[in-house]
Amino acid sequence: MAAVSSLVALASLNLFLSDVRDGLGPFLGVFLQQKQWSPGEIGLVMTLGGLAGMVATVPMGALVDSSRAKRAIVVVGSAVVIAASMAILLAPSFSVVALAQGVNGIAAAALGPAVAGITLGLVGPAGFDRQLGRNEAFNHAGNILAAVLAGVLGWWLGLPAVFALMAAMAVGSVLSVLAIRPGDIDHEAARGLAPAPVGDGGQAEGWRRLLADRRLLVLAVTLALFHLGNGAMLPLFGQGMVARGAGDPSALTALTVVVAQATMIPMALLAARLAQTQGYRLVLIIALAALPLRGLIAAAATEWNIGLGLYPVQILDGVGAGLLGVATPGIVARLLQGTGRFNVGLGLVMTAQGIGAALSTTLAGFVAQYAGYAAAFLVLGGAALVAAATYLIGGAPGGGPAGAREGDPAGGIATGKIAA
Repeated sequence: MAAVSSLVALASLNLFLSDVRDGLGPFLGVFLQQKQWSPGEIGLVMTLGGLAGMVATVPMGALVDSSRAKRAIVVVGSAVVIAASMAILLAPSFSVVALAQGVNGIAAAALGPAVAGITLGLVGPAGFDRQLGRNEAFNHAGNILAAVLAGVLGWWLGLPAVFALMAAMAVGSVLSVLAIRPGDIDHEAARGLAPAPVGDGGQAEGWRRLLADRRLLVLAVTLALFHLGNGAMLPLFGQGMVARGAGDPSALTALTVVVAQATMIPMALLAARLAQTQGYRLVLIIALAALPLRGLIAAAATEWNIGLGLYPVQILDGVGAGLLGVATPGIVARLLQGTGRFNVGLGLVMTAQGIGAALSTTLAGFVAQYAGYAAAFLVLGGAALVAAATYLIGGAPGGGPAGAREGDPAGGIATGKIAA
């Protein structure tokens, strides 16, 4: 078990890294909207960043699996995100923003697996579900802190103040990860490799067998469809309300973030609890069910300019994202326990998520441009219905309480002793 000081540093890392890992998030759309970018252009440039992250996610997962310098990956990734975001502030042309978003996507692709690997290396499989809930709670608390500060600073000093806030959060994340004691990280456990008998070095799972695991592929497709519907919902909702003249852009965008993130904290803790007692299947089904309802309410709120619609829309965002933030790495860890390919498998699933999220912004942007914001929200909500059907028809992987590893339809890949 890791020293308490390392776990405190891990909590601090999740608090500060929350604002860094997602880049400018919904503030990017509002910032570019103020620079007279069209919804289609904003969606396209966000897609480019998502595609870059998609391509990099599996290689970054493999890097985290093989590297014993996981803390350094977090330091470098944080610095890269800040540099790219500053480039957007200084030169918001299409070419600069597209390149910066691509760089952001690649850096973020490394940060997610690095934090997951550090967490698994610190607490091991037995404590992973509970620690995931704590990680996500601190992550969402950090998002609330950053959003409140960004809203205040943006209202007072303008949107460029948001960029300075990101830089300050990056410094906090670097100091936090450096406070984690290197000796507390079990790098074999961090990649999901089963302990080997004395005198027998454990080896990681082969790639072909990993890719043949039907459960992992069903999960990947399900999450790709979910993020196709979810990826553009928050930034598009902010743009839609701003277009309706609902209030100050910085304050309104910050409020959408705060309401969602405040909901995610109890949802993350609930997800960890349900995973330990009921398994992840119920967690994922609830998350999938929240998005279609959210799309309907968002469509009504933007069509009829219902200011109070912001609250149920963002509460439901918190339900879905809060549950999935815990469920995604948790399910992957259970499916690939003992394979030595946890971060690669997580990278594969995150790649699928990235595909969905990247296409989401372009899809929503052009639907909003030609058919209106309400139509865009209905299309996004419909994607979640397809995701739920895929998950249930595909066998709904992720059931069983903590400590129970599901059977392996792909032929049993949990020995951790198959040559890479």
